[in-house]
Amino acid sequence: MSLKAWLGIDKIQKLGQIVKEIGGVKAVLKKRYLMDVTRVGTLVGSDKFGNRYYENNEYFVPRNRWVEFPDKVWLDYDASQVPPEWHSWLHHITDDAPSVKPPPTQKFVLDHKENTSIFADQKYIPYSTTRTKVQGWQPGQKPQFD
Repeated sequence: MSLKAWLGIDKIQKLGQIVKEIGGVKAVLKKRYLMDVTRVGTLVGSDKFGNRYYENNEYFVPRNRWVEFPDKVWLDYDASQVPPEWHSWLHHITDDAPSVKPPPTQKFVLDHKENTSIFADQKYIPYSTTRTKVQGWQPGQKPQFD
């Protein structure tokens, strides 16, 4: 074991390299807040939603690929914001990224949309043909008893 490793100087040098690669202390703190990890890697590609996909094979295999969501979503990100072709690359289903080898397009496949059920105006509410057993109280109305 070298003296650098024994004193932990190599770890400090690695931290300095990561801070420099990400773009400074402020950028590191922002990334740490958004992602709970501080990783650096090679940009593999991006998609039409603004997501950026990275790979670093110094990390062990399940964690060597990741996505960074755009700043516009801030902390409101979820898995439905990743298109299926990038999902298969992130989860090691395919070795080639969609930016290198795009998947074949088929006429019957719809464009990917994120899950919009968190937005009140875009939420899916099924139409019911039956009357509810319990009526909710509305302000200004007298209670109705059957």
